[in-house]
Amino acid sequence: MESGLCKKYLQLFDLSEYNSEISASWSEVEKYKADLKTKAEELILRGFPEKIVKLNNLLATEQFNEKDMGKMHESLNIPVPEPIALNCHSPSSGDTTTNNGGSAAAVAATKKRKIDSSSDTNCVADVPGTKVMALLSGPVPSNKRLTELIAVVKPQIKQLVEDSNLLKMWISFMIPKIEDGNNFGVSVQEDTLAEVQAVESEAATYFDQITRYYASRAKVLSKVAKYPHIDDYRIAVRELDEKQYLSVWLVLCEIRNRYCTLHDIIIKNLEKLKKPRSSNTDALY
Repeated sequence: MESGLCKKYLQLFDLSEYNSEISASWSEVEKYKADLKTKAEELILRGFPEKIVKLNNLLATEQFNEKDMGKMHESLNIPVPEPIALNCHSPSSGDTTTNNGGSAAAVAATKKRKIDSSSDTNCVADVPGTKVMALLSGPVPSNKRLTELIAVVKPQIKQLVEDSNLLKMWISFMIPKIEDGNNFGVSVQEDTLAEVQAVESEAATYFDQITRYYASRAKVLSKVAKYPHIDDYRIAVRELDEKQYLSVWLVLCEIRNRYCTLHDIIIKNLEKLKKPRSSNTDALY
């Protein structure tokens, strides 16, 4: 049938001289469509139920059912420095001691020293560039437990996007050509296709949530490093981690729910999806 259609369209576009070349490409495309349809139907009948069961089991694990949110906190490795005692008394010109008994030389030693660019030391002076804040205690770690949970959820997000894309193409290939008559089945196909496209778009946004979490956490941590004495910034990091734990759990629930929704709507309308226009001959008997 495909070869007959190919010849028909070759004559329609007046491309008969390219018959062999176009026929080969046409056959490859038709084979791709047939393989895609087979793969999509196998996904619906077997893949979706298995995925739903797998996600339910994953949601029932201990790592996604943590009640003590305090376990979601991570050490920031940004210690609070000791307060610096400053002597604001301005000694007279002849006075070489402070009120605390310290010498003027000791007070002067606490001031920032200039680097003499003319000296022969190994220090580099007057180097252009952006000032970088160094943390003497070492790097600030990510939240290890949340990072592990995100590593579990991300493949599920990717798989949902791929499965939605496969179903989208499967339904698109089954939509018949536009013509008058009974188009109710076609409208069912279009509504189902719109639902699948919405799932695909929503699943893609889950990656943005993960990116925004890391960016927001890094921004608050930079405030903690800059203002280590302000506890509110430290609390903000803990609150952000707790919020992300709930978000990761919710994303996994939504992935499970989307698989259930797609499976339900496709199974209920499978007959109309595969045969959108029934033959009028059946109604005569």
